[in-house]
Amino acid sequence: MDRAVLVGAPLKTLDEGIAREHLEELTRLTDTAGGQVVDVVRQRIETPHSRFYIGKGKVDELRDCVSAADADLVIFDDELTPAQGKALEDRIGVRVLDRAELILDIFATRARSGEAKMQVELAQLQYLLPRLKRMWTHLSRIRGGVGLRGPGETQLESDRRLIGRRIADLRKKLETVTHGRTIQRQSREGQFRVVLVGYTNAGKSSLLRALSGADLLVEDRLFATLDSATRAVDLGERFEALVTDTVGFIRKLPHHLVASFRSTLEEAREADVLAHIIDASHPGWEEQKRVVEDVLVDLDLGDRPQILVFNKVDRLTHAEEEALSRRIRAFDATPAVFLSALRPETLEPLRALFKARIRGGLRHLSVRVEAHDGKTLAMLYREGEVLSQTQDGNVIELEVRLPLPLAGRLLQQPSVELARDHGSPT
Repeated sequence: MDRAVLVGAPLKTLDEGIAREHLEELTRLTDTAGGQVVDVVRQRIETPHSRFYIGKGKVDELRDCVSAADADLVIFDDELTPAQGKALEDRIGVRVLDRAELILDIFATRARSGEAKMQVELAQLQYLLPRLKRMWTHLSRIRGGVGLRGPGETQLESDRRLIGRRIADLRKKLETVTHGRTIQRQSREGQFRVVLVGYTNAGKSSLLRALSGADLLVEDRLFATLDSATRAVDLGERFEALVTDTVGFIRKLPHHLVASFRSTLEEAREADVLAHIIDASHPGWEEQKRVVEDVLVDLDLGDRPQILVFNKVDRLTHAEEEALSRRIRAFDATPAVFLSALRPETLEPLRALFKARIRGGLRHLSVRVEAHDGKTLAMLYREGEVLSQTQDGNVIELEVRLPLPLAGRLLQQPSVELARDHGSPT
């Protein structure tokens, strides 16, 4: 297990509490990657030092700290330039990683599907390409370890030209996967689609498992799963939603990683609503909420319809939950629900909100269908909401609410006659 010294060097303008939370999160990331934190070095700075990021005196203090703790790894909470990383390693004498590289390493160990593995490898190679000289030094010293897994062991022994070819090959393969996803989404047209987004460990997978009853991996760890999962969720009253889990976001998420996972997050672009899952029990939930919103904007998803889902309210007192509810409803116009994925009885308001969204997108019609057309009648009951039915001889009149694409197809059938359009969707 790598023994790591963490370095936090926040700007002096950053709130002290938030700066402390950043370092606590870096500790959890290091643990997730399999490292052991043996010490922490802090320095508040006006601006990053051009050569070392932190001041020269603090670098010498860091070197002494590494020696005293017998550490073999230093991890910075902020992204370093290739030149800063090399200068620090030359001065301290051990490997130096930054937060972005640590997150990429975690993703390399957590990717399960072929698509996720390709996405992570692409992000790692793009990140490491300008750092090849330093990484070759790493590889000559040691095989494996935090920051050296995944493609790092195989691809970085190649020259820049071969890595460039590999990057181009990965992009081409991911384009093929993206095309397949597009076809898959088209086959779901007309179904109500929800995409869960949120900060890592907010409880997205737990919520999807609670809603669908599916057996999904759930761990109380950062980035427990990277692979998106879609499950059908019975909402009651014969309504159904397709709910998709997505990779969690985190502060200072490497931009190469965001770009690589863009195809996976295309699901969110086609969703009827984004359910933003928030850990209501986390003291820094407001900052986490802003991080997710910023990433959504970067992905051109900031304008998608949203629902705020405050999870883990079982960890709050009743008074704390009430205060949070009043605060959100007073200052945020986005619809919000408060629940715990561990308490099934708290999920009904979310199901009701989904059903209200579905009803809002239905077309309200009265139609006459020839009684012998059993196929159309079965389709109306299966895919629509039948409000009433009367029969006059060989004609059945139904008042129905239908998804807009289905209503369009229905009215084109010769055995169907429109009796009344009840107006805009309700």
